[in-house]
Amino acid sequence: MADDLQHSRDELLNANEQLRDEIVERHQAEAEVQQALKDLQKTQIQLIQSEKMSSLGQLVAGVAHEINNPVNFIYGNLQYADDYTQQILLLIKLYQKHYPNPEPEIQNANKVADIEYLTEDFPKMLTSMKMGAERIREIILGLRIFSRLDEAEFKTADLHEGIDSTLLILQHRIKAQNNRSQIQVVKEYGELPKIECFAGQMNQVFMNLLANAIDALDEAFQKELCPNPLIRISSEQVNENAIIRIADNGLGISEAIQSRLFDPFFTTKPVGKGTGMGLSISYQIITEKHGGSLQCISSPGQGAEFVIAIPIRAIKSAQLATCDRTTYG
Repeated sequence: MADDLQHSRDELLNANEQLRDEIVERHQAEAEVQQALKDLQKTQIQLIQSEKMSSLGQLVAGVAHEINNPVNFIYGNLQYADDYTQQILLLIKLYQKHYPNPEPEIQNANKVADIEYLTEDFPKMLTSMKMGAERIREIILGLRIFSRLDEAEFKTADLHEGIDSTLLILQHRIKAQNNRSQIQVVKEYGELPKIECFAGQMNQVFMNLLANAIDALDEAFQKELCPNPLIRISSEQVNENAIIRIADNGLGISEAIQSRLFDPFFTTKPVGKGTGMGLSISYQIITEKHGGSLQCISSPGQGAEFVIAIPIRAIKSAQLATCDRTTYG
């Protein structure tokens, strides 16, 4: 009887151990499935956003190229037009000096044309045209800088230049809208050296953060809680890190939402307004690709501030990182 009891006890212990092993294995399998699901979601985000940003980069680069040629033609010929105008005006003055009493027909034409006003205003008009052409060239340069979205090369870049080009792309949203006044953009740039980074991906981060700030200000203005919408962008060097701060004076973000801001597919925007990928991808770009940090500082009613910190000099992991197009977000 005792042997039978001992045998049954041993069998029960063995069964319990086997059951524990099976439970552990099941938990491990479930954890692996969950991790595989997260990896799949992450890959899906990267693929979707990669295609989106690659297409945008190609579009912007194409537009800049098409505009550049005719603008260069106009800009290049404005100086000749100015020279020719000065020669013609000089000739008119000489005629007026040496023939002070022209024929009645010429006097009538002079009066109709208001030659005095014409000779004064025409050079000013050419100067305005030259300034306009220069502005278009600056816009084209900004478009070309922003089109680095499609670049995968790790190199030195001017972060201020990237921010400015992104603001240029978003200018149509910053201007006054039917239901909102113009957003004031305050830039407080400090002294920053050029940073070793993936320039296109950094532009993408700036795009996501600035676009989110504009969305927050739109919402706050519509609720009549932000009569003077403002975005403040500042930069500084702290030790060996470059710090970029992008802040708005919108509604702010609660702590509960802040804890999930960088989760894939998490969004507080209405259906069709956001995918929940922008901040998640931005976080990956800053932390995984550049060895930096991205954090949100906010409280309800006090606006939101996103703080980017990346090493000024490339860290080993970033230098060795393989950056193909699927890592864009």
